[in-house]
Amino acid sequence: MFSIRRHQEPAAGASRTVRFEGRELSGPVSLFLVDAPPGHGSALHVHPYAETWVVRKGEVEFTVGEARTRALPGDIVVAAANVPHRFENIGTERLEIVCIHPDETIRQELA
Repeated sequence: MFSIRRHQEPAAGASRTVRFEGRELSGPVSLFLVDAPPGHGSALHVHPYAETWVVRKGEVEFTVGEARTRALPGDIVVAAANVPHRFENIGTERLEIVCIHPDETIRQELA
């Protein structure tokens, strides 16, 4: 048995980032497929679980707690549970990253 959620092109001017919660298809993992222009990213936030990012395209700066690091395509970055974090596209091209949340729903609070 399997379930599938088909890709849909966003409306003109809408965010190109896709949010998927595993519970939609009875899955245990949720994620964001981020597609962001230069200078954009997330606000500082926190989760009760670790978050894993997979960088697909672009250059990104992650802030996790007081630490900062840059990541490039192919890099995988993990932030510990309950530690405030954010990311920002610091490159000149669009940023594509996968943000993996090990829960059937995305549980996130602004920090």
